Amino acid sequence: MRTPRISGNRCRVLLAAFALAAALDLASLAVGSHGGHVVAKPLLMPLLAAWAAARGAPRLLVAALLCGWGGDILLLSDADPAFLAGMTCFAAGHVCYLALFGRRGTPRARAALLVPAYATALVTTVALLWPDLPAGLRVPVAGYSTLLVAMACAAAVRLGPVAGLGGALFLLSDTLIATGVADWPQPPRPDLWIMLTYLAAQFLLATGTLRALEARPGPMATYGEVRSTTP
Repeated sequence: MRTPRISGNRCRVLLAAFALAAALDLASLAVGSHGGHVVAKPLLMPLLAAWAAARGAPRLLVAALLCGWGGDILLLSDADPAFLAGMTCFAAGHVCYLALFGRRGTPRARAALLVPAYATALVTTVALLWPDLPAGLRVPVAGYSTLLVAMACAAAVRLGPVAGLGGALFLLSDTLIATGVADWPQPPRPDLWIMLTYLAAQFLLATGTLRALEARPGPMATYGEVRSTTP
């Protein structure tokens, strides 16, 4: 038998811990404290994944968040191999999201109008970035961008506005990274804006997914993924 009160308390503690770690990370970036960023960043996705799991999240959602954790850790390094490995981790996360949205989402006719808009954004962005990207990153960035745009579009079309906004912010965050790699002009404190949009994206994707599943409780147990009954 579930214990909603204990589970609810656990969820609140985990969400508060995530919010605290996010505030520390963003404040560290705002003041230029690399040490604070290195301490806080590795805590973010595990806490968000733990919160999602406590809410009864499907395994694919938890896996997507933990893939983001791997990418976060790898991108703490400035080395090119770490960048490629981090991009691979995030790409795996997008595959998890796409599989999850395909299984659990319901296509929305009006949201489908976003498909050509996202396709246009993908082609335009890759075409503009291509000449300024290092030669060895052009194909990986184009492939990753395709996955990212597919995830963002599927979030909006299949899960609705909350997850859709999360997907759009993920796209914005990674576009900021790509423009930095291409050596385009950047806003002040670009790392701050990258992390702010990224954290909002992951939280909204998780929240939008959970809300969509809770609105249709039947499929929650279809794949053997049920809510936790322990604190």
